[in-house]
Amino acid sequence: MGAAGRGRVSDVADAPLAVVVTASDRAAAGRYADVSGALLVDGLRALGLRVDDAVVVPDGMPVERALRRAVADGAALVLTTGGTGLGPRDRTPEATLAVVDRVVPGIAEALRADAVRRGVPAGVLSRGVAGVAGRTLVVNVAGSAGAARDALEVLGSVLPHALSQLAGGGDHPA
Repeated sequence: MGAAGRGRVSDVADAPLAVVVTASDRAAAGRYADVSGALLVDGLRALGLRVDDAVVVPDGMPVERALRRAVADGAALVLTTGGTGLGPRDRTPEATLAVVDRVVPGIAEALRADAVRRGVPAGVLSRGVAGVAGRTLVVNVAGSAGAARDALEVLGSVLPHALSQLAGGGDHPA
């Protein structure tokens, strides 16, 4: 079932704010189209979240600054894409850990497990993390179009409950 078929977070008028941050040196320099960020934006809109176009920054400290800005702006959710691999410039998990107060390891574990289940053994190489900064959920997604689509499938069913909890709701799904 596609992301649009999952539970919606809310109606657009009162929808929580989501921010997508693409960590890519090439996309930030205009040498590469930001495909995964655009897919995440579209998927989050289909889930009923308010989201502008992806913020595209080089990996490293610019990611941390973008995360801090999104948290300060009151985003309920921030998805990053890119910068989770083993390359020397892949620093998105470190930027995320510098911003979050508490980690939510089950989300990152679920994304990696889903990749392997889908026949992408390199999914275990993603160093992506997830955590909470104040009332903002931050989740790292690998930088491919496939990883973005798959992440929306995994997250679609848990985001409404997670965002409700962060907003102060205590109800648990039946």
